Amino acid sequence: MKTTIINFFAHFTACAAFCAAAASCEELDNGTEHYAGMDPLPAVSLGRVAALLSEIPVGDLQLQEVHSAVSSSSENGYDEEYMMRDLFRIPGSGVGDDRLASKAQSFSSSAPAMRDLIKEYIYASSATKAEGGLDTGYGTVLSPQEFLSALEESDIQIYWPFSENWDGVRTPVITFDPMDGSEANIGYEIVSEGGVRKVREITVDEQMASERPVWVVNRNDDSEYNSLEIMRRLDPDWGTGGGSVTAGAGPYASPLARDMETEAPLKTLILKEFTMKRNYDSWFAGASEFFVKMGSVESFTASTEAELKLYSPTVTDFMIVVKRKNVGIPQPFNAVLVSEWTDQLESCAFLITEDDGGTRTSWKCTALVRIASKSYGVEIDIPINTRDDIVWRGQLGARYIQANSNLTGHFGDVDLKFEIVSY
Repeated sequence: MKTTIINFFAHFTACAAFCAAAASCEELDNGTEHYAGMDPLPAVSLGRVAALLSEIPVGDLQLQEVHSAVSSSSENGYDEEYMMRDLFRIPGSGVGDDRLASKAQSFSSSAPAMRDLIKEYIYASSATKAEGGLDTGYGTVLSPQEFLSALEESDIQIYWPFSENWDGVRTPVITFDPMDGSEANIGYEIVSEGGVRKVREITVDEQMASERPVWVVNRNDDSEYNSLEIMRRLDPDWGTGGGSVTAGAGPYASPLARDMETEAPLKTLILKEFTMKRNYDSWFAGASEFFVKMGSVESFTASTEAELKLYSPTVTDFMIVVKRKNVGIPQPFNAVLVSEWTDQLESCAFLITEDDGGTRTSWKCTALVRIASKSYGVEIDIPINTRDDIVWRGQLGARYIQANSNLTGHFGDVDLKFEIVSY
């Protein structure tokens, strides 16, 4: 989840391995004072939505709907999340389902869906108020239709940590992300006293969420990206490894390189494993979304300066989600970063960032390649946000990568295992 400065998202991103010289890259502006308030708040507060969910009569089939959605999101490579957008448009669908033909169908049930319970509650509540509308939690009032539209169009979602432990019966405690870094917040527990349904306020923390079902109302910022799992399903060539690699020059090589034949083995750089050593944000924010970007000059075989002009750098971009419970557990990545790594690529600059939003800019770097024992620079622009916090940045030489192939390396608070594969 991504975190803005005031009432903000919590979203961790790791990114960008690319063939470039680290020293030549510009510094990122990590000062938050320049960007406060740039990310708009949702029209309805998280606390208001949590209170609303505690008031509607959620039954067994609605619980199954939410569980089906968060389970599907998890299977698709995202966090255990159910976006309001999907709740209203495709009940029971998880993040990514709309991109998979085999899963793009709504939850089938004879009982009212969650959206129906929410609509009924909102219209009934507004009818009892003199102003004829509902408080958004920010001191403003919206009509029932405006309130519903605000929910559907927002990035608000239900996050269900440890959902795989649900017994299929127990009703969750409902809380929300306080968005201030706190590790505890008020929650709404549904109890029955003398056969009467009541809502009781209790304190919720991560320990409770690991022991009993808890729904956290928070904000989503990863659904627009294709997870690595989605990319593999959409492209059959990905298979279960890093994808299908064919011998020969890559698609971005120069015409001269594509026409050249060589007996040298094809070398491919793969990021084999990714291990997160600690969680970076409050547990209310959910999992950490890591983005890995590799910029390189594929299949570089130029022998003259003139040929150098025929090559253009490319950027490979992946996202992987690491759930909080998987801290310290190696996550198989198996993604190709450079499909054809030639001996003329001298070094990589490796950057790990935590994404804190801001405006989109670029990190200007220079790729280093070698022609006739001389080093030359190729400029690369890597997209990045202005508030991104740098977790680790440094230069990785070709000798380091080859010497440490299939070995775990330590990069700040993450461990990575690269592998050079020859074909």
